[in-house]
Amino acid sequence: METNDINSIINIRIIKAKETIEDARIALESERFRNALNRIYYAIFYMVSALSLKNGFSTSKHKQLMGWFVKNYVSTGIIKPEFSNIYKRAYERRQESDYDDVLEFDKNQVESHFSDMLQFVSEIEKIILQD
Repeated sequence: METNDINSIINIRIIKAKETIEDARIALESERFRNALNRIYYAIFYMVSALSLKNGFSTSKHKQLMGWFVKNYVSTGIIKPEFSNIYKRAYERRQESDYDDVLEFDKNQVESHFSDMLQFVSEIEKIILQD
């Protein structure tokens, strides 16, 4: 794939992440917490997916992308471990919200995840735009 094509896809993924943030915000304001948690995770996923593509790595597998991120950005000290924790918690909450029918979610808890996601996405976007 040519560099222009890759850059276009990276930009599309960043836009998807930002649109997904808005979806999460709307769901949170509407107290649709399951949907908000799903969107919170996917905003992170799309942004890390853009970062990975910038580094020549691409996968649709969630755990594989997370492993790549930890290996290349957390273990190397480029990103603080707290960002890995945000990513992992978002993945776990998304799994719970999608598949656990009886689990209830607290608004304050979801708001905290939303805030963490905003910080995470901002940090990853800075790294993507550095070069």
